[in-house]
Amino acid sequence: MDTDAVARLRAVIGRLSRQLNASATHEGLTPSQASALGLIGGRGPLSLAELARLESLNPTMVSRIVGRLDELGLIRRRQNPDDLRAAWVEITPDGRAMTDRIRDNRGQVVKVCLDQLDAPDRDAISAALPALEHLVDELKKLTES
Repeated sequence: MDTDAVARLRAVIGRLSRQLNASATHEGLTPSQASALGLIGGRGPLSLAELARLESLNPTMVSRIVGRLDELGLIRRRQNPDDLRAAWVEITPDGRAMTDRIRDNRGQVVKVCLDQLDAPDRDAISAALPALEHLVDELKKLTES
């Protein structure tokens, strides 16, 4: 793939991500809060250090995000039984309900937009899904090493 195509792919992924993040604001969360809540729900319980690493955020920002999610009753903190100096965060039933609503809303937004495209564009997007999934796997390998 040439440099221009790589740049276009990166740009379109970024724009898609921003648009989908914006679709969570109706729940009263910032995009960073919605992302952290989704990670905690999907991979939790997580240490604050692990959450910071996964979100590529500094510990101060993660502490603010976690504090707000805790205030809203969407997550709860608990002590790490292996290291009493460290805290873990886990999703609450209210947090799980919110992540489900956000996921469903994002899915509906994408479906509505896909329905506006012509059949060849929808088919091209469907055909590209396996390759995009492999791309995610390769990016994950790079970030984990």
